[in-house]
Amino acid sequence: MSGALAHIRVLDLSRVLAGPWAGQVLADLGAEVIKIERPGCGDDTRAWGPPFLKDAEGRDTSEAAYYLSANRNKQSVTVDFTQAEGQRLIRELAAQCDVVLENFKVGGLAAYGLDYEALKAVNPRLIYCSITGFGQDGPYAKRAGYDFMIQGLGGLMSLTGRAEGEDGAGPMKVGVAVTDILTGLYATVGVLAALNHREQTGIGQHVNLALLDVQVACLANQAMNFLTSGVPPRRLGNSHPNIVPYQDFPSADGDFVLTVGNDSQFRKFCEVAGQREWADDSRFISNSARVANREVLVPLIRQVTVFKTTAQWLAALEQAGVPCGPINNLAQVFADPHVQARGLRLDMPHSLGGTTPQVASPLRLSATPVEYRNAPPLLGEHTDAVLQRLLQLSAEQVGRLRNTGVI
Repeated sequence: MSGALAHIRVLDLSRVLAGPWAGQVLADLGAEVIKIERPGCGDDTRAWGPPFLKDAEGRDTSEAAYYLSANRNKQSVTVDFTQAEGQRLIRELAAQCDVVLENFKVGGLAAYGLDYEALKAVNPRLIYCSITGFGQDGPYAKRAGYDFMIQGLGGLMSLTGRAEGEDGAGPMKVGVAVTDILTGLYATVGVLAALNHREQTGIGQHVNLALLDVQVACLANQAMNFLTSGVPPRRLGNSHPNIVPYQDFPSADGDFVLTVGNDSQFRKFCEVAGQREWADDSRFISNSARVANREVLVPLIRQVTVFKTTAQWLAALEQAGVPCGPINNLAQVFADPHVQARGLRLDMPHSLGGTTPQVASPLRLSATPVEYRNAPPLLGEHTDAVLQRLLQLSAEQVGRLRNTGVI
């Protein structure tokens, strides 16, 4: 192993998406990630299908596509830590790890002696990252938190969806569990910062992530729009609250996205559209003016764009230097020549035979590139090997633990 984090070992007690996503990013960067799962059932997402991975003969396997999205480059070890011997195994593994990831409810692991304070006593250098819905304190701390709920509570759904008065108006969640993904990325950043601090001081620490905190932090300009004005932003469909024109427009054979980011680009768009007078119109001459007069300008643009196909608009606007793009489904995304050139789809050999598709990491490092070492593991695939290698258990000891249901 030669990745940037090849010297780091992670004990991943998390499941579903936010924690496993952080674990996969660390694993892609070279860390050894040991995924601890419940014997017999494992990570909840193993059953979140269809669709399921197909084997070499085209038959469905037990591996759900959802699970496969967030668990490559890991080793799966099954341990029942509701049992005393299982707790002992986790503590002994944590003593040999640099990082622990967990996303249990607040206090959930304390009952088993696996909370931060307990594992810190075993390994003072440990980086212990907790991911919860609402954090370790506050009035909601003991509540369970799921992405969909947090998108609503955290304000994202108030910004997403068709504008009031339009057909289909109403709050809408994002089509991907974006709060979980962002929390996983923030968790990765926190772990890397804590590892760097440990490198300087020798001291570990507790990294505390909350889905709600991340969701509110990632409201970005929309949060600042409210905090500076006192006016809650409203849903605008595909329109932008601060930039016009910056939305979808109809073409002769579908729709396309127009993203005009400055006045120079707007002038170029007007020339391509055969409407040079718009660029000098006082109502549209600046972005601020266009935002104030979007109800006038947007219908005018829509009346023009319907007379050319999407391909014609894209060709003309790209030549003029006006940012634009198609609205692709996922079949079109993975067929796109640039996506293919960047290698964003890859196929990895799988233990059940055949291969499993994966989406490549977007991290491109010149000296320590991401390595795709192994596909998402089968449940308990590495239990024996890890316990024998790290804890020096004999085959007989491992067999006894399996017979008693500990692993």
